[in-house]
Amino acid sequence: MRLGILGGTFNAPHLGHLICAQAAYEQLSLDRLLIVPTGIPPHKPTSHDDPGPLIRLELCRAAAAGDERFGVSAVEVERDGPSYTVDTLRLLHEQTPDNDLYFIVGGDAAVSLPRWRDPEGVLSLATLAIARRSGTSRSRLSIALGQLRGGERHEVLRMPQIGISSTQVRARVRTGRSIRYLVPQGVEQLISEHGLYTGTGAQ
Repeated sequence: MRLGILGGTFNAPHLGHLICAQAAYEQLSLDRLLIVPTGIPPHKPTSHDDPGPLIRLELCRAAAAGDERFGVSAVEVERDGPSYTVDTLRLLHEQTPDNDLYFIVGGDAAVSLPRWRDPEGVLSLATLAIARRSGTSRSRLSIALGQLRGGERHEVLRMPQIGISSTQVRARVRTGRSIRYLVPQGVEQLISEHGLYTGTGAQ
């Protein structure tokens, strides 16, 4: 089975994430795609308005609800300590050794891959699927991946440019503006129910 893994903080998950997931699913001919919210991000500080990994996991499940192509994994949320990609891929490989893993990253993350924990281990466990955004040139990608054994094992995905970010979603909630059409309806409902990103709820 061809299994895609889309990781991230997902604070909050929005339609841009799902459009990226769909494009990867189609272009990589995946059988299944897992959304994997980070427990403790190892490479950046936790946002002051992060409601915590369990709530972000719940938001991801709401985002993927009703789409049989997508699942949500709690593997990083349930593991203690920082969420290193190589550990996640190793665990998924051990659980289902016959699966071909495709790890989906943005172009900026792919350029920074040499600075990750055991980047060659990542490349040995999964094919890197790069959602290249404007501002990330192919030459920068080639230079970064060329430093690593297995760096040639990657695919570049064609992604529509979607001007939605989690930061934007949180800012709109904080200032009382609508997030309809930016996030799935279930995510919007949970944000409202939990009072997220307003400074008054489960922060």
